[in-house]
Amino acid sequence: MRNRSALLSRLFLDGPLTRQDLMRGSGLSQPAVSNVVGDLIDEGLVVEAGAAESDGGRPGMMLRVAPRYAFVVGVDVGETRIRIELFDFAMTLLASVESPLDPVRAEPSAVVGHVLAGIDTVVTRAGVSPDDVLGVGVGVSGVVEQGAEAVVHAQALGWSRVPLERLIRAGTDLPVHIDNGANTLGQAEMWFGAGRGARHAVFALVGSGVGAAVVTNGASYRGASSSAGEWGHTTLVYGGRTCRCGARGCLEAYVGAEAIIDRYREARRGRAVPGEDEESQLAALVRAADRSPTARLVLDETAGYLGAGVANLINLFNPERVVLGGWAAMALGGLLPAVREAAGRQALRQPYEQASIELCRLGVDAVALGAATLPIARLLTAGGVRPRPVKLAYREK
Repeated sequence: MRNRSALLSRLFLDGPLTRQDLMRGSGLSQPAVSNVVGDLIDEGLVVEAGAAESDGGRPGMMLRVAPRYAFVVGVDVGETRIRIELFDFAMTLLASVESPLDPVRAEPSAVVGHVLAGIDTVVTRAGVSPDDVLGVGVGVSGVVEQGAEAVVHAQALGWSRVPLERLIRAGTDLPVHIDNGANTLGQAEMWFGAGRGARHAVFALVGSGVGAAVVTNGASYRGASSSAGEWGHTTLVYGGRTCRCGARGCLEAYVGAEAIIDRYREARRGRAVPGEDEESQLAALVRAADRSPTARLVLDETAGYLGAGVANLINLFNPERVVLGGWAAMALGGLLPAVREAAGRQALRQPYEQASIELCRLGVDAVALGAATLPIARLLTAGGVRPRPVKLAYREK
């Protein structure tokens, strides 16, 4: 099983590859690789993808995972919208749908209703049989307490010990996997984006709120109850602005999108910020910076605050890379040079010089994409053996 898992994972993450590539990367003998690959082909997980280029000898046959072997759904439960996406086994996006979300009325039942409806929508749009869906991964803001069932604590949404996994599974027979949205963003960027090749990295998610995923020696650091990475609730200014969590001076109270917009409103002496929602309001602030000294000042301060927060990550975790992601980070991408400069002023010189600070490469889809890899990761670890479906007595029809 270990050999199956290693070779299938390699093909999934790095394919197409030849059998010779797999031998060199795994240390397995040619017969062992041939036997495992033959089994994976017979079971439909792997397909041949044409001959490799040859330097004169007999060309090897390229291998890749079979795109139609299985499908996965990724869900991004943000604070202002829910994004649901369906991918094939090669992680090609086949269908997606979004639902706006009012954080003031984000009751768990309403969120679950959006998620279940979205799953049905993307499966139908893609023309996929539910029996071929490997599972559903969900990235959600807040602390996700892992156990027999994932329980979510999301103060920004007013959630305390919400049994989100149970609620979703009550409406679907599909396997459900739930994690914090920063962690799913981090996994997506590690597998497919700005984190590839790094062993020590921090992935910062900046949206309405702020979080982070810490990867050390290639593995996620989660802490005693999976709440590690609540970077947004580290103290930046003692006794400073009131955060949504109830504490004062949190980083999120300065660089979360909601806080940035609120600071801009205060700088405008209470005048409303143009735009119908946070995304349009933040975009209006960025556009105004070229002509408005007030907008420019707010953005410059934001770069300083964010740089100080990044410096804290560098000093604490000594990463090779700090990757900034999330919709707000993408909207503020033009601040990256100023963020780097501010981080350089605040961080210790030696760890700062070892670290790169960059934007995520997967854009606003990173959380949903990473969520979709949760059932994939289980399959790869199991060497391609699919779990048997479990029928739940409490499922609601």
